[in-house]
Amino acid sequence: MATFLRSLHFLILLYVSNIPLAFAQDENQFIYNGFQQAKLQLDGIAVIHSNGLLQLTNLSYKQTGHAFYQFPLKFNTTSSTLTSSLSFSTNFVFAMVAEGNNPGGHGIAFTISPSRDFSRTQGSRFLGLFNSSTNGLSTNHILAIELDTVQNADLQDIEMNHVGVDVNGMISNESAAAMYFSNEEGKNIRLDLMSGNPMHLWIDYDEAEKLLNVTLAPTTIPKPDRPLLSTPIDLSEILLESMYVGFSSATGALASSHYILGWSFNKSGPSQSLDVSSLPPLPRQGKRAKPSPMIMTSVIAVALVLITVAGAAYILRRKKYEEIREDWEEEYGPHRFSYKNLHKATKGFKDTELLGEGGFGKVYRGILPSSNLQIAVKRVSHDSKQGMKEFVAEIVSMGRLRHRNLVQLLGYCRRRGELLLVYDYMPNGSLDKFLYSNEKPNLNWVQRFRIIKGVASGLLYLHEEWEQVVLHRDVKASNVLLDAELNGRLGDFGLARLYDHGTNPQTTHVVGTLGYLAPELTRTGRATTCSDVFAFGAFMLEVACGRRPIEVPALGLPERMILVDWVSECWRRRAILDASDPRLEGNYVVEEMVLVLKLGLFCSFAIPAARPSMKQVMQLLDGDADLPELPHDSVFGAFSSDESSAFKSFPFTLSSAPSMCSTDSILKSGR
Repeated sequence: MATFLRSLHFLILLYVSNIPLAFAQDENQFIYNGFQQAKLQLDGIAVIHSNGLLQLTNLSYKQTGHAFYQFPLKFNTTSSTLTSSLSFSTNFVFAMVAEGNNPGGHGIAFTISPSRDFSRTQGSRFLGLFNSSTNGLSTNHILAIELDTVQNADLQDIEMNHVGVDVNGMISNESAAAMYFSNEEGKNIRLDLMSGNPMHLWIDYDEAEKLLNVTLAPTTIPKPDRPLLSTPIDLSEILLESMYVGFSSATGALASSHYILGWSFNKSGPSQSLDVSSLPPLPRQGKRAKPSPMIMTSVIAVALVLITVAGAAYILRRKKYEEIREDWEEEYGPHRFSYKNLHKATKGFKDTELLGEGGFGKVYRGILPSSNLQIAVKRVSHDSKQGMKEFVAEIVSMGRLRHRNLVQLLGYCRRRGELLLVYDYMPNGSLDKFLYSNEKPNLNWVQRFRIIKGVASGLLYLHEEWEQVVLHRDVKASNVLLDAELNGRLGDFGLARLYDHGTNPQTTHVVGTLGYLAPELTRTGRATTCSDVFAFGAFMLEVACGRRPIEVPALGLPERMILVDWVSECWRRRAILDASDPRLEGNYVVEEMVLVLKLGLFCSFAIPAARPSMKQVMQLLDGDADLPELPHDSVFGAFSSDESSAFKSFPFTLSSAPSMCSTDSILKSGR
């Protein structure tokens, strides 16, 4: 009887307070086909229109908007009296509308957060959820599904138009280009998030499988059979007991209107389907009244005056920032930097921002005005359009390389007679300055050995572990950059070429730096992974010995010194440690120094197939394999008169790692 009275009293309270029946049925679920009577808390510039349309942001710049369900929900509950399920299901219809031809930004994030207080967050790339100091902190306890229309290189965004699963920060655990699976056509079809058309998003988390599925589609079709993202994730390690659900959105230097038309959520089962036909319509841009003839005449007169006055200045300004843009570059839009932004970032390419200068161009430090991201910009001259389309395609492809020992190539810009390549900025500059300049402190052996292993790991990734084979073609100390912790990162991909695994590279143009060029390049002109290994061997000797691969004659000396010849001579005299850098003063691990010097000689063998692969090099540096005995009569750095006998006398074998050098065609053809 008491239970019945309590239930009756609760129903009466619901009736008196005029709470919709959808909320009376279950506190863990709700559905809004429009938001007229929704129990939401709004902040920022978020508003609910009279027709029930929820607008998170408008065309104002650098603003945020939030809309969260008013009541907290129980997610990670430990009490035995309450459900402990972390499973949930939600779906909503959204739209993003830019102004005119502007690209618009930044995006919307469905969010599960322990708090609705976002007063200390930033807009723009952080979507109103974090700021520069809180982004990525495990104490945030935030899960967000982002719908992002701006590519931020420092957040590792894959492109401008993408969906991502974010945990405690804006670097996505997993992301994908916005698209949906068509059940009828059996294939994925791309969607433009900024098209202005309503779209439907479903988010489903299964606690038992610890799997989060995100599915996207136009509102004109049912939920696709295949999700866009299927991410393994354990929410018990992220969410707290009491959490709020809702939306966050932001604009930055780019702005657009972000709308939510309807929203369904369920904490205890599948979320209810929205009635798409009853959702509030998006605002339409009404036709403006035609101005009177007198007003039109005045406007035209003023416009003519302004055009006359500003025309010359506009032409000069446009000339200053003029770029080369061709139709085929449209697909590379996200990787294309504007010359104007790069000009501003480098303060007009002033000498005060110059980081270095080499045979292929100058490198400048810069700070992108839109994101404050530090970059390095290399200006490379190019006088011919021949092959430019293929070259840019490879530059864009290599922009997808991701490895801790590679300098990230962010994109490019073309202007008149030059190509500009944009990289991550490395605060400690290039390795050669530490080896040869008095401006930098001397590197100890621990640092040098770590740099050698790091560059080897990066080369192994390029040769064998990425989706294509990447030939760097210019491995040397000046192209190894050091980050804040003095970790070595291989950079400068301006000469790199890539090709499919199992095929032979087609390039026959000899490029590189004297002293690092494999001897076969002068005969065949064909770079291979073996020629990269040769350059890496010269690099290892350079780091261990503190000498350049080729040193010009000093005063009083009759001829130049070739490093590989000198180290091999030390080896023949049974005194290979004499080749070590005297600045180390003997403070090194003898076994590691001997390994690096001998391995440098192995990589410098005249016959390409006699050199180890980068996989074998890594095994040796990691101590997972033993270095074979080095013949004292070996030929390094140049071809002998009898190549076949030189090759036969070399016993290099590692059963666990067969050589991957691409030299079969060279050896067989005799080229």
